[in-house]
Amino acid sequence: MTYLPTFDGPLTPVDTLRETYLPSLRTTLVDATTSETIATLLAPGRRRVNFMNAHCFNVMARNRQYAAAVNSSDFLLPDGIGVALAAKMTCHNLTANLNGTDFIPALLKEAAKMGKSVYLFGGTPGTAIKAADNLIHEIPGLQIAGTRDGFAQAQNDAEIIADINASGADIVLVALGVPMQELWLHRNAPYIDAELTMGVGAALDFFAGNVTRAPAWVRKAKCEWVWRLAQEPRRLAKRYLQGNFSFLARAAKHTAGTLTAASVANRILDIAVSTAALVLLSPIFALTALAIKVESKGPAIFTQTRVGKNGRPFTMIKFRSMVTNAEALRDDVLAQSDREGICFKSKSDPRITRVGRFIRRTSIDELPQILNVLRGQMSIVGPRPALPSEVDVYPKHAFGRLTVKPGITGVWQVSGRADVGFDQMIEMDLAYASSRTILLDLILIGMTFRAVLSGRGAH
Repeated sequence: MTYLPTFDGPLTPVDTLRETYLPSLRTTLVDATTSETIATLLAPGRRRVNFMNAHCFNVMARNRQYAAAVNSSDFLLPDGIGVALAAKMTCHNLTANLNGTDFIPALLKEAAKMGKSVYLFGGTPGTAIKAADNLIHEIPGLQIAGTRDGFAQAQNDAEIIADINASGADIVLVALGVPMQELWLHRNAPYIDAELTMGVGAALDFFAGNVTRAPAWVRKAKCEWVWRLAQEPRRLAKRYLQGNFSFLARAAKHTAGTLTAASVANRILDIAVSTAALVLLSPIFALTALAIKVESKGPAIFTQTRVGKNGRPFTMIKFRSMVTNAEALRDDVLAQSDREGICFKSKSDPRITRVGRFIRRTSIDELPQILNVLRGQMSIVGPRPALPSEVDVYPKHAFGRLTVKPGITGVWQVSGRADVGFDQMIEMDLAYASSRTILLDLILIGMTFRAVLSGRGAH
């Protein structure tokens, strides 16, 4: 796969592991599910991985050597509520919190199935051995290639590397704490034969039982840091209280610095219009959902992954206008497309229900996307969000339409919708992206009512 270490434009192609760029950070975080990330990390090839929480980013801000080590990693995994909140400042919800204490056991379970072995390095004397014993007990078939503590046995890099390589380990977990473990891996990982090396912080202490995890309900509420603070207030108060505030303040400052009067005005317009529409159209929402449920079995709401601004995937919401197995039947009807180019549209699509034809013609099926607007994933006005499969085959110039948020309505929607060919649609979207103003958005919103009433190109 292609993994971009820095952001320099729309992502091409859209990948299983997505990239998200957090405010005040020049480094790339993995944005993917746990299973997607594990599959990528355990695939053939050499990789160095680190977890990143608010404390890590604070250290990165003041320690240039650590920053260089982090930026040279192959993958950085988001860990903790602070990183998630920073992401939301850019209107982006991270797919998963990939904290090491939960992620590593899941990774090792898959590694065990594949016959891969792991070497544990770090912690106080005896911690790695105890962690190994507990992991073997919990994960059937797990192979521990070797263990080494992070004190007396961590003094000679050459000796450590020789021991790891002699063990034949496929995975090496280094638990020396931040920033020591990242610096150690940055210095020594090129000489280690294992394909996967990871800095895992205090994970071995948790696996060994030296530190007690918070109850499940506390973890679910994303308040495990409060539990940890209560356990070790003297050591962790500065990190969790002052450190988290410092990180979020820096993130907010950076976000504010990227805002323009136009972007603020556009967001205010989005919130005002979508909130008013949600209230005024609530009876239509209820009646539509009821009609869909009466006609056919299945949910009234249909969700689908679409590509948003800068290539970031999101879940788009619509009223269901097709049979429930429409996605499985898509390949069978592609040849019936009435639109030239990549994007599929067909007036005679057999998957569309009777209620579906009505709500498509009146554009009622698009109304739930008001929620996408309130979430910051879409705008009222903008290019229509494309499918990942469509973006994968975009010609190079078409990626320019991903530089702005996708919208519920836009230039091509008021110019004929499905009657407009792909190439013409792209030209319209590129023109909009380069000349977007509040006045233009207001004009397009007004023209949308005429387009809906006429029904032209709606199918």
